[in-house]
Amino acid sequence: MPVLQELRVVVALAPAKPNGLADLGAPLVEATGVKKGRAHEFAQVLSDGKIGRRFQDLRVVAVKTVEGGAPSAKVFVQFEVFGDNTAVATNGVGFDAVLGAGTQDLAHLSSSSLFLPYSSFWYPNRFVFDISIADFDQADSLAFIAKSEEVRSI
Repeated sequence: MPVLQELRVVVALAPAKPNGLADLGAPLVEATGVKKGRAHEFAQVLSDGKIGRRFQDLRVVAVKTVEGGAPSAKVFVQFEVFGDNTAVATNGVGFDAVLGAGTQDLAHLSSSSLFLPYSSFWYPNRFVFDISIADFDQADSLAFIAKSEEVRSI
């Protein structure tokens, strides 16, 4: 069975204005802080070097805010994924992510699967993870790790 190779893409995070957060539902208060980063397109290859899955428009948005008097911080990971002539063999393995500050790992985040029900079609995916306020304050990158996975050829 073909196997997708692990792929790591690092997205730089920078302080940003709180524009474009309406669809995330983040409370916009005086204390709201935002960091954003983006990677446009990248491919995950099979063990034979052929493209097996494509990702595009990877957007990372970290938000620090106050809701109901309680401070909170979250990181949103959004992207589109395309099964490039491959289909998931089982429920899929998802992805890992590492929030970082320079060379220091701050938080390890993980999803159990991607929304990719069929091959040869682009599917939007959105994930949210709670992080600490301290990790939000220090974060300057997020490493997106597409895990190795067995797939079926179409």
